[in-house]
Amino acid sequence: MKRLLVLQLWLSLSASVVFAQHDSLAVRKAKWEKAKIARGVTLKQHSFAGNLFASTQYISILEIKKRRHHTFQLAYKPTKLVVTSQFGKEANALAALNGSFFDVKNGGSVDYLRAGGVIISENRPDKDSTRAHHQKAAFVLTKGKLSIAVWDGTPDWEKHLTGDDVLLTGPLLIRHNRYAELDTAAFNRLRHPRTAIAFIKNKIFLVAVDGRSDNAAGMSLFELANVFKWLGAYEAINLDGGGSTTLWVDGKKRKGVVNHPSDNKKWDHEGERKVANALLLLKR
Repeated sequence: MKRLLVLQLWLSLSASVVFAQHDSLAVRKAKWEKAKIARGVTLKQHSFAGNLFASTQYISILEIKKRRHHTFQLAYKPTKLVVTSQFGKEANALAALNGSFFDVKNGGSVDYLRAGGVIISENRPDKDSTRAHHQKAAFVLTKGKLSIAVWDGTPDWEKHLTGDDVLLTGPLLIRHNRYAELDTAAFNRLRHPRTAIAFIKNKIFLVAVDGRSDNAAGMSLFELANVFKWLGAYEAINLDGGGSTTLWVDGKKRKGVVNHPSDNKKWDHEGERKVANALLLLKR
């Protein structure tokens, strides 16, 4: 009996290794469809037809070369909701990615948001009065440059972060080239559309993973972290996903929503959900 259990464990581990190697190769050798959006900015998209995590996946990546000195901006509405594309158009931006979590009924962020040194929103704790899983990391803008900060365990950590704009979000996926710790909560382990930011060598990736469709299964955060690791990310952070996941561009060869937002339950570019904030890439 003991030998049988050992054999079953060995077979299970062997299968996991084989699948991981297959998925890793699928990501690394993918022939991405590419479109130049602006100097130093490229849109990359690929449909993995059943060959990534034994599922069909559709990933959109806006690849931004950091040496081109591109500037980011935080856009927000304190008490209302608008679609991500509207945030981009109002600012005459080059691109817009939906931001962090928000109050569906009343508008505004449910996480700490500081813009221009002014606190716009405070954290709303979970039902058990603890810090929510998406309040343990943040993206920070300092003179338009983007970085990631991680909760240090103190109650008012976010208020001491330096930077012009701060928006809490998460969970963190990759930190210092290593996987960040994720618990097994349903939010992390179930597949959904996902929005994320990753830092890879000298580039920043704004990422939309489609889901809730026969054309795209969506990913768990464990799967998304693997994708970023295989792409070589040294830092990556999750943003609000699900029906909110939207990537919009106003480029040379592509204009409009480039992924497939799921709120209208159709495989098109029209299903945007209204959100409270967005990360913008400005035109030079």
